[in-house]
Amino acid sequence: MAIDINIEDAHHRWPTDGEQRPLIIGMAGGSGSGKTTIAEAVVSAVGDDLVALIQHDQYYRDQAEIPFEERTKVNFDHPDSLETDLLARHIQELRAGGSIQRPVYDFSTHTRRTDETIRVDAERVIIIEGILVLAEPELRELMDLRIYVDTAADLRLMRRLRRDIIERGRTVDSVLTQYLRTVRPMHLQFVEPSKRYADLIVPEGYNASVVGTVTSLIRDFLVGWPHRAGVSGTIPVGE
Repeated sequence: MAIDINIEDAHHRWPTDGEQRPLIIGMAGGSGSGKTTIAEAVVSAVGDDLVALIQHDQYYRDQAEIPFEERTKVNFDHPDSLETDLLARHIQELRAGGSIQRPVYDFSTHTRRTDETIRVDAERVIIIEGILVLAEPELRELMDLRIYVDTAADLRLMRRLRRDIIERGRTVDSVLTQYLRTVRPMHLQFVEPSKRYADLIVPEGYNASVVGTVTSLIRDFLVGWPHRAGVSGTIPVGE
């Protein structure tokens, strides 16, 4: 399975010597492409004490002010459905070494939990994952490495069906209706075109080779961390 890589263009965006800030990785792809699985596998391989994962879909706008039936008609695959400006501010705060309170979204009710947030600290690597993260210029310009997971539509639909029914309490009919009404058109309009911004294009979703490639890039970055930070010693970067 061939992986399309253009890392040379990405390297000039990476933190330079003396620049002590996190490496920011963006990971995009269609709904059900396998990008979340890849991102979580990378975090597991490198260590969640070194890598923080932030998912764009936790930044969906709160729909609590409209009736539930109206919420189900919202186009959740359009960029306007997400509070991307808040995510961009959060990434900037993490780049500066601060911490954030990430919102928590309830997909079964289409509302943001007002009584709960999750603290995210400025780990040495930040992965931003979501279908539209490469489509949004204000996010894209913050990224040091841009990855697109390119998976066939039939596979993405099957994965989305399984996920939304099991994890989000949806019905088969509601998932298929949403797919035809908004998911597919928005993928063609926004998600697929964003592939041109990727430094690394991954075919057909999760595979061990992809995880190994991204993990190696991260470990190479981490090895140089003490030099950039102007300190001595070594950084543990996993097995």
